[in-house]
Amino acid sequence: MPSPQLPRAVFAMDPVHLPLLFPAPLMDRLRQAADLDPALVVQDFTDPVAADALARAEVLITGWGCPPLDAGVLAAAPRLRTVLHAAGSVRSLVGDALWERGITVSSAVTGNALPVAEYTLAMILLAGKDTFAHRERFRNTHAYPTPTETAHTGNVGRRVGVIGASRVGRRLLELLRPFDFTVLLHDPYVSAAEAAGLGAQLVSLEDLLRHSDIVSLHAPDIPETYRMLDGERLALIRDGGVLINTSRGALVDPDALADELVSGRLHAVLDVTEPEPLPAGSPLYRLPNVFLTPHIAGSLGNELERLGRIVVEELERLGAGVAVVHEVRRADLARVA
Repeated sequence: MPSPQLPRAVFAMDPVHLPLLFPAPLMDRLRQAADLDPALVVQDFTDPVAADALARAEVLITGWGCPPLDAGVLAAAPRLRTVLHAAGSVRSLVGDALWERGITVSSAVTGNALPVAEYTLAMILLAGKDTFAHRERFRNTHAYPTPTETAHTGNVGRRVGVIGASRVGRRLLELLRPFDFTVLLHDPYVSAAEAAGLGAQLVSLEDLLRHSDIVSLHAPDIPETYRMLDGERLALIRDGGVLINTSRGALVDPDALADELVSGRLHAVLDVTEPEPLPAGSPLYRLPNVFLTPHIAGSLGNELERLGRIVVEELERLGAGVAVVHEVRRADLARVA
């Protein structure tokens, strides 16, 4: 009995990511599940070699650096039926033309959510211990803090507000369970009962900001959330409160945030900003109450292999005639990150 013909697959991403996403054992599994050329990694769909590969592709394995799959690209890919995204959100990658074609989209966003949630948990614990301020004082004075200076330090009963029950938000809520926190959640798509099941109390955005010691952003970057934390809402956060943003810089009014941070009233842990990166003259680089990182919360280094493994497993399911398990639907992009 002849073996089934393997689907034709093409990589479309920045080739720098390929070795970490698909080290040799995973690449071997890919080649057993699909007809693909590991040396062909498309970044420009107008390139003649890329255009020829696209015309024959049934599966696109995409990642960071893949151009948007717009109507023109799809018209050049008449056989395309599946997109397997070896990264996080597909919001900037896919559009109406793809959904209208009925192409299946799978994303490794669930795998990418894990390091973001882990980073956020680490920052919540460090912020609750006032780690960043103590580091600055210790650097300058070389002296241990006095009991007076640590009177308000610690994570017992700390109130943590999570904005957005996205994949990252939900994973963070899981990670927060073992700790002695009071957890508040705001998400317009979540019921009070569902929030309770996640270990949180559902509240309005304004109440979350008023009553949280630490606020962590995990909402999607959509028109409805653009600068959702404006000056008026930032002012609701208590004096000395901490804002953590690992979502997108566009969710926060950058000028209002800068004003709050320059004044010293708030503290912030920012892995994302608007613009990104900040201009060299931004005061946020120098402020002792701001901890800036260069968009590192998501998958990096050896964490990329987890994303590649998700894609390989999806491709193997397709070959076995089984539906993908990480499918992204059009409606998902309106409410989850």
